[in-house]
Amino acid sequence: MKIWVDADACPGVIKDILYRAAERVRVQLTLVANRLLRPPKSEYVTAIVVPAGFDVADSRIVQELQPGDLVITADIPLAAEVLEKGGHALNPRGELYTKDNIDERLSIRDFMDSLRSTGVVTGGPSALSQSDRRQFANSLDTFLNRHMQA
Repeated sequence: MKIWVDADACPGVIKDILYRAAERVRVQLTLVANRLLRPPKSEYVTAIVVPAGFDVADSRIVQELQPGDLVITADIPLAAEVLEKGGHALNPRGELYTKDNIDERLSIRDFMDSLRSTGVVTGGPSALSQSDRRQFANSLDTFLNRHMQA
């Protein structure tokens, strides 16, 4: 199992949690972004820089993904592709996307997108709170404990 990170929009505090987890459980963590990243030096952490462009990082992750891999992303369409390919997807607030909840998340995303296209100001997500960070760390630990022993 590998962990892939949709790194362009992933908050730094979430990346820090992921770096520590990769070292602790000795799992390969790969950040994919369209800009240069400076992850810590580690045999478990790598970064891939892809060309700028719409969904280029997402496409690279899906291309490289193997069944059972985990992807960290807030991008719901990417999460849906990951699930279709047999992977797992966790958002930076600690919600695990599943086959049971992804259709609802996609519907809400599409609805909000259609509202924005008509000029309705919907606002963005709230700032990542300390509670969100804890939830992410707990969800990640639960996932790793369950899947690293399998």
